[in-house]
Amino acid sequence: MKFMKCLCAFLLVTASPLFAQQPSLESAERVQNLSAPKLVGYFPQWGVYNGTFGHGGYFAKNVITSGSASRLTHLNYAFANVVNNQCASFDTYADYQFAFTADETVNGKADSQKPNAFVGNFHQLQELKERYPQLHIVMSIGGGSADPNAFSSAARPVNRAAFVKSCVDMYIHGNFAPGLHKPGIFDGFDIDWEYPASNADMTNLTALLKEFRKQFDQISPDMTLSLAVNANSWAYQYINLNAVQHPLSSIDVMGFDFDGPWNNTTGFVAPLYQSLLDPCPTCNDNAGVEAFLGLGVAPDKIVLGVPFYGYEWTDVPNTNNGLFEPGAPVGSGSEYNYIVTIENQFTKYRDPNAMVPWLYDGNNFWTYEDPVSLTVKMDYVRRHHLAGAMIWEISGDMPHGILVKTLDKGLQRRPGDEY
Repeated sequence: MKFMKCLCAFLLVTASPLFAQQPSLESAERVQNLSAPKLVGYFPQWGVYNGTFGHGGYFAKNVITSGSASRLTHLNYAFANVVNNQCASFDTYADYQFAFTADETVNGKADSQKPNAFVGNFHQLQELKERYPQLHIVMSIGGGSADPNAFSSAARPVNRAAFVKSCVDMYIHGNFAPGLHKPGIFDGFDIDWEYPASNADMTNLTALLKEFRKQFDQISPDMTLSLAVNANSWAYQYINLNAVQHPLSSIDVMGFDFDGPWNNTTGFVAPLYQSLLDPCPTCNDNAGVEAFLGLGVAPDKIVLGVPFYGYEWTDVPNTNNGLFEPGAPVGSGSEYNYIVTIENQFTKYRDPNAMVPWLYDGNNFWTYEDPVSLTVKMDYVRRHHLAGAMIWEISGDMPHGILVKTLDKGLQRRPGDEY
């Protein structure tokens, strides 16, 4: 998500290196109480091809070995597509044709090599759900790679009911392909339409969500229906947030990508509050949450999104320790589990207002989240009585799940607990 920075005057702030210890984490696994705050993790469909946990990718097995499966309340599979006003797979090979080896599977058994065997991510999610039945597995429809015009068409009155039925038939009833019927894996949908762009879209999105809930009510009242919404106002100007919240289980606020490689100036990917150096007063999580609340969204419908990745700039002048200075973007970002391996090559700073870290070595600059900033954000979620936290996306965590465990512990913390 590419955010434009506001052209406002800014004040100078001096930051000092940070030498804080990461918060201690409980090691025991526990069963997640569904009455507890939501902890939603997006699971990457493409993990079968590339990842950072070894064996070539990130798999459902890693949700278990990292300790995340017992802590997450929802696992959002990213993504399903919209084609010709119907739900469709973005990648049938990854979804149900990729044969995992024994050391890649949840149950430790190699997938069948027989033609038309049910394998791939969906089979592994099925195995995961058998072990963790409390975990809601949700199909996320859309994403940044989906055609927004396809959503716009599918949501029109003439197509709406049939579109929803196609999604329910495919993912809830498990009719993934001819001859492939595996119901019971998915517990609902997450709608990630990037982005509604007209008054007609606004009206149709509201009606679309009501149609999803209507068809869900014929199956189970416990079905999950969430909407991913960018935290910046340009992205939700054609979403009636007050109206759409009613059929939804939650609105997942994408509280990240406030700065990134689309800007030739350094900045923070996900500041909690406005830095005194930041020329944009609305480019932070708190501003986004306050805007949603101001538009009538109930706090217990808001899930705050956090990134498990960061961005890099180079050729950054040594002024203000590189913060909000000109620089050349490098690549399109990296996961936390890479950034943490290079931390010791930089000086680590923390903005006292934005409450997030950055790295700088006199030339190169990184913005990202760490366990300290995530702990502060979960305190914010609790103090504002929000519904919980959402992660984009869980493969960016360390193999032992330090970030998910940090979020979980922060959400469960009680008033008066010390950090």
